[in-house]
Amino acid sequence: MCVAAVAWDAHPDWLLVCAGNRDEFHARPAAPLARWSDGSGIIAGTDISGGGTWLGLTEAGRFALVTNFRVPEGPQPGRPSRGRLVTDLLAGSVPHDMAAMNPFNLVFVDDSKATFLTNHPRLERRVLSAGIHGLSNGGFDVPWPKTMQLQRALERWLRDGDSDFAPLMDALRNDRPPEITSPTGGGPEARFAPIFIRDPNYGTRCSTVLAIARSGTGRITERSFSEAGDVVGEQSICFTWPVT
Repeated sequence: MCVAAVAWDAHPDWLLVCAGNRDEFHARPAAPLARWSDGSGIIAGTDISGGGTWLGLTEAGRFALVTNFRVPEGPQPGRPSRGRLVTDLLAGSVPHDMAAMNPFNLVFVDDSKATFLTNHPRLERRVLSAGIHGLSNGGFDVPWPKTMQLQRALERWLRDGDSDFAPLMDALRNDRPPEITSPTGGGPEARFAPIFIRDPNYGTRCSTVLAIARSGTGRITERSFSEAGDVVGEQSICFTWPVT
C-alpha cells in the first residue's frame, strides 16, 4: 500500500509538488535516496530486490511515481518489475511489457506535461489536468479517505505559501485513521486506512517530499523509518529542472 498527492501546475510558484509514502515489507532490502552512479542521472531510492525504484527524477526534466494496484488475488510471481517501469521512463524509453506487469498506477511528468498510466483493468493513459491529484492502490477516480486527506494537506501547504517541507512530512506521518468518509464508501482495509502505517511486518518504509519551482530549482527529501515506525535516516538532494 502506498499513498501520494501530486500538485501539477497548480500554483504560481511551483510547477510540481509531490508528497508520498512508500509502504512495503520491512524485510525487502532498499537503498536510500541518492544520485545513482550508473550514468543514468536518476535521483531516487533503490529497490535492491527488483533493481528499480518507486519514485525518482532526472535533471533532464522527468519524474515518475508508481504504486501497486491492489487486487484480491495479490501480485503474481515472475512478472516484470514495476520499479523497472519507473527507471525506463526516467531514462526516456517506453516500456513494452506494461500489460504483463502486476497491476499498477503511475504518474509520469516531463518538462511539459503530466500523464497517468495504469494497466488495470486494462492499459490506459491520460493527460493530467492542472491541479492536485491523489494516487494510491485503488482506481484513480476512486477517492479513498487517506488519499483525500493527503491531498487536502498538500492544498493547505500550497495555500499557505510555505517552502518548508515540515508540514508535509507531518501529514505523511499521520497514523490515525481518517475521520472523513469516501463518497463511494470505498477504501483500504482498516490496518491500511491511515496515511502512515505502523506494522512490524509491512508498513511505511519512507516518506518523500519533492518540490520543483518554476524557476527550475528543486529539492527532494526522503525520510526512512524502522519496523517500529521510528525515523532512522533522512536525505535531501537539490537539483535543477529545465525551464521552458
